[in-house]
Amino acid sequence: MIRFGVDRLIADPALLGGAKRVGLVTNDAARLAADASQHSRAALLAAGVPLVRLFSPEHGLAARAADGAPVADGTDALTGLPVTSLYGERLVPSLDDVRDLDVVLFDIPDVGARFYTYTWTLFHMMAACTEVMVPLIVLDRPNPLGGELTVAEGPVLDPACRSFIGEDAIPIRHQLTNGELATLWQREHYAGIRLDVLTCDGWSRAMRWPDTGLPWVPTSPAMPSFESAHVYAGTCLFEATNVSVARGTDAPFQQVGAPWLDVGAVLADLARRVPKGVEFTEVTFTPTSGPYAGEPCRGIHMAVTSPAALRPVALGFLLMAAIATTHRLRFQWARYPTAANPSGQEHFERLVGRRGIRRHFDAAPQDIDAALVRVWTDTGDWSARVGPELLYR
Repeated sequence: MIRFGVDRLIADPALLGGAKRVGLVTNDAARLAADASQHSRAALLAAGVPLVRLFSPEHGLAARAADGAPVADGTDALTGLPVTSLYGERLVPSLDDVRDLDVVLFDIPDVGARFYTYTWTLFHMMAACTEVMVPLIVLDRPNPLGGELTVAEGPVLDPACRSFIGEDAIPIRHQLTNGELATLWQREHYAGIRLDVLTCDGWSRAMRWPDTGLPWVPTSPAMPSFESAHVYAGTCLFEATNVSVARGTDAPFQQVGAPWLDVGAVLADLARRVPKGVEFTEVTFTPTSGPYAGEPCRGIHMAVTSPAALRPVALGFLLMAAIATTHRLRFQWARYPTAANPSGQEHFERLVGRRGIRRHFDAAPQDIDAALVRVWTDTGDWSARVGPELLYR
């Protein structure tokens, strides 16, 4: 039986050591392993944890705000607690938001991709807690993509591309839990923080989300299923282009397309690049936001046939190369304005975490093959670097 960190704390609130004023970084996707209908914040209050303030990440406390949209502070209808938004007027908690607390808890499900912003809300909360000497406890949850480091995929972020969708030099698919990332950052950035991680019971590194037997709770509006999360680390790269990632459909990130896409020609080109672990089918979909909102798009749907063989970041690069080759005039880069990047410029570089890769798509996308992509997705010394921080076998 799997228990999340929050389940462990509810079973033993004494783990808080008598704290009287507790802050919680959370959203509606944070539920109990024991009962997915129970929001963790309500269950913590019912267990006697003295919550006095909530903090919400991108998409807000309800986890329903549009991607990149600013969210205002407010009051939680479920608990009556004040909510400080960390994706609106501020992306970083002020020291006054934290200094009057005895401890801050972090409990938000993640999807295992560097550019999913919940991770960086943790990173900045760690900075604030370090500054005012308030303890931080990560209530850990499984990485839905698993924890096997052999399938981690770069690029590892170059500091020159640092942004709110990548604040530290980690790979796109990092294969760590939030608790493990926090222990890494304690060693590398926040040595003075008083950090604790309540680990999950019953989870091992070989387990992807379906292996847990637990229901998937959508972590954001465009992440309705594990199937979307499974390929997101690669197909999210299309956000920086004029190709739709099918937001608003029942399979966002599992399919990409455009009204002008010649699906047959793209699939024929893609076959020579040999992406692994996935099956492609032709679809038609109508997105509700992003490029071509309200327009029927010719698209390519991806179904994972071999999770062990799938390399989603490599898949994203190879599929993009096939589309760029087939549609040299139609395929274009696009801005992606968000609260964290109002201009929307250099979104591809921020997602990928490296400069110089875009020029290959501009100059010679026909030459982008599996061998070149392996160079781009190399993770260097990542396994050795994070070895001391691994909390699970």
